Amino acid sequence: MKQLLRKVFLADLIEGLRVTFRHQHPKQIVTEQYPFERPKIGERYRGAPRLNINPENGETLCICCDLCALACPEHLIVVGWERNPETKKKQLVTFTYDISRCMFCGLCEDACPVDALELTQDFEMASYTREGAILDRQTLENGLLPARYRY
Repeated sequence: MKQLLRKVFLADLIEGLRVTFRHQHPKQIVTEQYPFERPKIGERYRGAPRLNINPENGETLCICCDLCALACPEHLIVVGWERNPETKKKQLVTFTYDISRCMFCGLCEDACPVDALELTQDFEMASYTREGAILDRQTLENGLLPARYRY
């Protein structure tokens, strides 16, 4: 009889709701207002890649050694270069980085001998197309621009 009354009056449901509402005091609720308040990013967070530029001459620091592409387990980095006939040095022609397949392990960053490639703390990398996730040299040098939201 006791079991039947508990089922009819939904005693278990009411008891569960009481526990839930007891822990939902407005002072304990924390909501992040994301677009308007930026979240705190961890110090060791690895996000969007960037090609660093030499501040003295404005050229990229990449020496076209292709070590970043060799270190990448997903094979998503393609470095295109050609040899300058005057200086006999390699010049960077194309550099593509596919962030849709990247697992942000940081091996490419560790393999670079001149710190030309780094993973920044930028986390807004969403794109509407797959082609938008393939970053070219110009985008990597300028860095991804974060979206600015207005009220």
